[in-house]
Order: sequence, then structure tokens, then C-alpha cells
Amino acid sequence: MTKPILLVAAAALVDTDNRVLLSKRPEGKQLAGLWEFPGGKVDPGETPEEALIRELDEELGIEVCDTCLAPFTFASHAYREFHLLMPLFLCRNWEGDVIPREGQEIAWVRAKRLADYPMPPADAPLVPWLRDLLG
Repeated sequence: MTKPILLVAAAALVDTDNRVLLSKRPEGKQLAGLWEFPGGKVDPGETPEEALIRELDEELGIEVCDTCLAPFTFASHAYREFHLLMPLFLCRNWEGDVIPREGQEIAWVRAKRLADYPMPPADAPLVPWLRDLLG
């Protein structure tokens, strides 16, 4: 049986102290309590960059331009109901203050500490890439 492919775009927001932003999935959502890179589903007709710009505004109240999103790596993971394909973009520049707008917890985390945060199976394999890049 073929599973549908779900396209999700995510960002590794990196601040001036080289910390990465993680967002905790709120209660009531699938995989609640796990930490992830912010982002969300790509709607029909959207590019991953457009979806990410929209999601970062909705979730965190920040404005990001597409030239500030650098393709970095991706995750491909088979969940029971679907197969997730998730490009991860690096972003070091944005406008506004990061404010969790959906009741989620957020944390600025050093790359070497990212593995200390329990993550969904699709996000966890991205951690070594960030650790290698950011130290």
C-alpha cells in the first residue's frame, strides 16, 4: 500500500549567539511534547519557501524574506499514515521578535545540546548536520 507524501518545510533559525530555535509541540497535536524545528505543511500551489515564510509569521510573528532562507538538508521519514518529506532551511536574518503565537514553548539551544531535546523521528536525524555546522 502506497502512503501519501506530506511535504513540510522547516527552519533552523540561528541567532547571533549561534543558538537554534526549537518549538515544543503543544498538547492536543500529534507528537505533543516533542521539540521540533519550526515550520509547517506546504499548501497546494505553494513553494516550500512560501510555506515557511507564512508559517514563521503565523507561529512566531517574524518576517522572513526568501533570500534569507538557505536550503541546508532534508528529512525523509515514513510514519504510519504518510511519508514525510521535509526540507530544512537555515535562516539567520528575520524581522521582528520571536514570540510564540500558538501557545507553544520555545527554546534557544546550542547545537551541541540539541540532542538533549526529545524530537519527532523526522527531526532527530537533522541534529548532527547542525552540530557539524555550528559546533
